[in-house]
Amino acid sequence: MQWQGSRLRNTGGSKMEVILQNLTKKFPSRDKKNRDDVIAVNNFSFEIPDGKLIGLLGPSGCGKSTMLNLISGLLKPTEGRIFFGQDDVTELPPENRGIGLVFQNYALYPHLTVKQNILFPLQNLKGKDKLSKEEMLAKAYEAAKLVQIEELMDRKPRELSGGQQQRVAIARALVKMPKVLLLDEPLSNLDARLRIQTREEIRRIQRETKVTTIFVTHDQEEAMSISDLIVVMKDGVVQQIGRPQDVYDSPDNLFVAKFLGTPPINVFEGEIQDNMLYIGADKVLETVGVPDGKVFVGIRPEGFIMDEAGTLGCTLSGVEVMGRDISVVSTNEASVNSTVRSIISTENQLSMRADQLPEKSTVRFNLIPSKVFLFDCRTEERIHFEK
Repeated sequence: MQWQGSRLRNTGGSKMEVILQNLTKKFPSRDKKNRDDVIAVNNFSFEIPDGKLIGLLGPSGCGKSTMLNLISGLLKPTEGRIFFGQDDVTELPPENRGIGLVFQNYALYPHLTVKQNILFPLQNLKGKDKLSKEEMLAKAYEAAKLVQIEELMDRKPRELSGGQQQRVAIARALVKMPKVLLLDEPLSNLDARLRIQTREEIRRIQRETKVTTIFVTHDQEEAMSISDLIVVMKDGVVQQIGRPQDVYDSPDNLFVAKFLGTPPINVFEGEIQDNMLYIGADKVLETVGVPDGKVFVGIRPEGFIMDEAGTLGCTLSGVEVMGRDISVVSTNEASVNSTVRSIISTENQLSMRADQLPEKSTVRFNLIPSKVFLFDCRTEERIHFEK
């Protein structure tokens, strides 16, 4: 890579895939009654393509930050290997891996100016990588311009907003022209509006620099909005890898289906009888090829169509008008969730009258087959059926 004008660009040299082979990380147990090791990452294998932004996604404790620390070199794996391109970096210390690391808490030096914070990584370069003061200053201003903070270079961190401090942290990570950029929950400390703005900036910067980027977050909306690929994790194990929309549209198991989506997916206890899906007493959908038995049924909120003759009946709790859409909140005895949330277009004339219905009225829906998923009650793995 090299700087050109105010842009860090990929010069088309060696590819920088990140290859993770059977990574496992175990920590000693602190539980006196249970001495078994805690497995934070379990046999993780994945090839991160060159120049892509990958979202590592999962709930707290799933192993995503541990994975980032393994890639950065802050932790050593118990088993497995890490490659940057053709180079095995498993035993390399962090400072020799060519990474840029951005933390949740910004980690800026409070007594230094923005310019001094960005310059700091360059001032520690030695040997053939050492730069002149003029070269360092030029790179610092180019990095600042990339993240649009060049007018803030003489301020101290306490004089900046949270979003501006995060930009400084990103500029400091990029100024060394890293092979891999690692972002650990970088938006968690920002308010909702600033999170949206900053994640868009991260995506813009990543596209301009084309640096391979790994973005750790527990926020599925963040990951889905900016990632080329997402990796969904649970208890240290990869649940599914794919393009965000593909994973949303075709979850491999109930955990993935429940974790992705706002509002979350509605889950019912159902039963297959003679190629038909029943939710309670309602015969709601044909499911050719699925053997008889009990199943979990996941229905996305946008998978409901209000229809007075609809196949699924629910008891109305309330209606929330959200501009172009209406959220119909109801209950059903077969629902695993406390409420059933259905997102209905305001173009549906029946939905326009829903807020006029008395509470506890029965509302009926037809289902959009592509938004309905079946899962095995025991394994919670996806059961596919013809739609």
